[in-house]
Amino acid sequence: MMKFFGVLLKRTAITLILIVIGGLSFLYIKYPDIGKKEEIKIAHTSEQVRRGEYLVKNVAACMGCHTGERDPQKLFYPFDKNAGAGNLKFGEEEGLPGTFYSKNITPALTGLKNWTDTDIFYAITAGVSKDGTPLFPLMPYENYAQMDKEDIYSMIAYIRTIPAVENQVEKSKANFPVNLIVRTIPKAPEFSQRPEPKDTVAYGKYMFTAAACNNCHTQKIKGKPVEGMEYAGGFEFALITGGKVRSANITSDVQTGIGNWTRETFIERFRANAKRAKTSPNIKPGEFNSVMPWLEYAGMTDQDLGAIFDYLMSSKPISNKVQIFEK
Repeated sequence: MMKFFGVLLKRTAITLILIVIGGLSFLYIKYPDIGKKEEIKIAHTSEQVRRGEYLVKNVAACMGCHTGERDPQKLFYPFDKNAGAGNLKFGEEEGLPGTFYSKNITPALTGLKNWTDTDIFYAITAGVSKDGTPLFPLMPYENYAQMDKEDIYSMIAYIRTIPAVENQVEKSKANFPVNLIVRTIPKAPEFSQRPEPKDTVAYGKYMFTAAACNNCHTQKIKGKPVEGMEYAGGFEFALITGGKVRSANITSDVQTGIGNWTRETFIERFRANAKRAKTSPNIKPGEFNSVMPWLEYAGMTDQDLGAIFDYLMSSKPISNKVQIFEK
């Protein structure tokens, strides 16, 4: 009888191992699933480069994350060299399920020199690297997947023109089971057409999405946005110089959001913070700082910032009082 149970236990263990192996094999063969790739051929015109520079620098604020040499002792973490060379660390101390490093997106050998336009296009919009590796959605490719294709083309055209910086980036590593779950996140992009600026709410929503404002201004639990708290702030970030900073409530709520702001007030906040960073740049330990890319967003046009404000005013007001900074 004991021999029978021993054989049964052994067979059960083998069966379970085979199921696990089969499941992992399916996961690695099936995912990431982004559908059929379309071969991308970009003209790389001067007009595209100009549009792309604006989007990359001031709207998507790509360089803020893809530049590792940033000064934590300065207001809003400025950078003035090696833009796009990557290796900025995002780790567990910031509540992430692993350790992640931004990629080198310059046209260098350690960057994107050997990547085709198609490779870059699907990394930006579907979250899959050239070798098929899924990208952790810290990079908001789910937002870029909703943009106009022409804007993505322009971004790529500009990225091809930035100075090449050789910088070997450390390898990102997600913790178990996120390292498996992340394979199921990439999907085929669902592009849209950029609305006409005269439709300020629709255009504002488009620019809001391109700037990935929702990623920081909506609280998340285990990477999932908290339902009913869209744009209500409270997302917490640990500061290198000490203390915690939280994203603001940017809904149209009058008491706890920006419902009593004017369009002009909203735009001026970006301009004023850029000026403040120039006049009083130094941060002492324990003083307030912000991880929001104010310096990048301050370069957006009045039209685009104003449209974002109009969109936010059309959003649902949510009462959520946020303590922005805590020592």
